[in-house]
Amino acid sequence: MKTILALVSGTVVALTGCASQLERTTASGSYDYLEAQERASLKIPNDVDQPEFSKEYELPSLGENADKSMLGKELSVQSPSLVLPLVTGSHVQEGERAATVWFDQVDDSQPLDRAIWNSLLSFLEEQGIGVDSFDPDAGKLVTDWMMITKTVDSKWYKWTSTESKIGKRFEFSLEKKSHGRTAALHVELKDYMATTKGDVVASISDAQQRREEVDILNQVINHYEYQIQLEDSRKLTKIRQGLQMSMGFDANGHPAFVVDEKYDITWPRLLLVLRKLGFDVKDLDKSTGLLFVTYIGSESNWFTSWFSSDEELLEEDDYRLQVKKVGDKTSITFMDNESKPFEANMIADIFEPFKQVMSEDNLDI
Repeated sequence: MKTILALVSGTVVALTGCASQLERTTASGSYDYLEAQERASLKIPNDVDQPEFSKEYELPSLGENADKSMLGKELSVQSPSLVLPLVTGSHVQEGERAATVWFDQVDDSQPLDRAIWNSLLSFLEEQGIGVDSFDPDAGKLVTDWMMITKTVDSKWYKWTSTESKIGKRFEFSLEKKSHGRTAALHVELKDYMATTKGDVVASISDAQQRREEVDILNQVINHYEYQIQLEDSRKLTKIRQGLQMSMGFDANGHPAFVVDEKYDITWPRLLLVLRKLGFDVKDLDKSTGLLFVTYIGSESNWFTSWFSSDEELLEEDDYRLQVKKVGDKTSITFMDNESKPFEANMIADIFEPFKQVMSEDNLDI
């Protein structure tokens, strides 16, 4: 008896799990309400006081453009598709019906529009999706056909399934604000075609079209976020590694340190070096490369560890540092608190301690 009950239970579970795709996207239960007729309103004689009828539960009338075929099994009960702004500085506008995401510039290493296009092209290449046309000046990119083979479930009692081939083409458009630091990426389903058992469907409902557009846009956003995380991880690894540094000159011909690394890596590395050498950063502006620091010394003075003389080569005072790009390298110019650059001999005196710490691996972050 227990064996029979177990078999029956297993069969019920199996049949329950075999719900078709249609049954997973439509309301369960009976559709008898589709046959219901509107009842006539209550007729009250003219010589009798008319009662007050509440309109609290009155259904709104359909608009002119409403799809009146969306009833019963044709009405999808899936949750609405939402654009997910996962990238730092991204957001969506409230009430926006189109599949659109806005990006704000948070990384000055490249123009915002170029970063978005590069990420989109990288995503398409990774997915094996071709590009039909691309005009960055006009802000338009049209993909080639994306061909997908899906299995469409039949009713559970038929125990069969059918393959459906779906083709899609999307158009991406990029809208930039005049200042260039904010841009919106919009996607629109340009063409659609589904083939099942020889039947071809070349159109879909507005709700399904939005679902397709939001789905591809969220994939692009996820790829963009992954690229940013990957790049941040690479930068972090470089920052922790030692950087080579030499004495040289900045773009204005002033004596300076020259670091063999790009600006975006040298900048955060320099902050770590300054902290370890006893400098307190009071203010900074990465966009201009200007640092306001105060030398407060440390428990083991880094000057005395390099020189036998007890005479300090740098007074505990306020200083300024100017960090600038020099091609693929970066210059660091030391100045006093009145922006007067250090002389060559002063740069030479403090070079060795800075070089040692700058070249250390696994510097604490």
